[in-house]
Amino acid sequence: MRTAMGVWRWRRNPLRRPTDLFEAWVAFAALVCVLVVAPAVGWVAGLRVDGTLQQAAHEQRQERHLVPAVVLRPAPESATVSAADADADAAASAAADTSAQRTAPHRTQIVASWTAPDGSSHQGTVPAAEEPPRPGDRFRIWTDARGRLVGQPLDPAAAAFHAGMAGLAAAICVATLVETVRRLVVRRLMHRRYIRLDRAWAAAGPDWGRAGAGS
Repeated sequence: MRTAMGVWRWRRNPLRRPTDLFEAWVAFAALVCVLVVAPAVGWVAGLRVDGTLQQAAHEQRQERHLVPAVVLRPAPESATVSAADADADAAASAAADTSAQRTAPHRTQIVASWTAPDGSSHQGTVPAAEEPPRPGDRFRIWTDARGRLVGQPLDPAAAAFHAGMAGLAAAICVATLVETVRRLVVRRLMHRRYIRLDRAWAAAGPDWGRAGAGS
């Protein structure tokens, strides 16, 4: 509002310089961009990200299944784990059910067996769902249709949250860019004003204070 009033005042001010009016319009344009363009860009970016994440969440829910597993025995501490097993363990750590996710971050590794949705039987090393693990305990893990360990599907609410954060970040980036451009323009205008002032002072300086020089 102050910017708009300043533009109107400078339009009728006989002492205004051309750069004053230009600076006022630049400030007004920047204000419009911050209040209108930046939120619009953030909204569009958020919608696009949300659509992508919701689609990914939907596909993951269709492809991933929560299946029961049974504890067979603790995993040997000295057992070497292949690269494939390490990847499976990492996926299983993110795939445990809600009760398992509330346990301590360093959980005991166990050997468990499970049956895939396609009916095939599997056995592998996974983090224990409870401490201490006992043979015969049952818990749930996330697998694909073939029984391979995968991460938990993306939650729609989490997808919406991440989309909102992406939209907010886009809006802030646009607003920051607009403000940066405005400051650069104002800085350039101030530089031009100082140059003109120096030139005017250089022209009037030699006659300053002389009789008949208009002082």
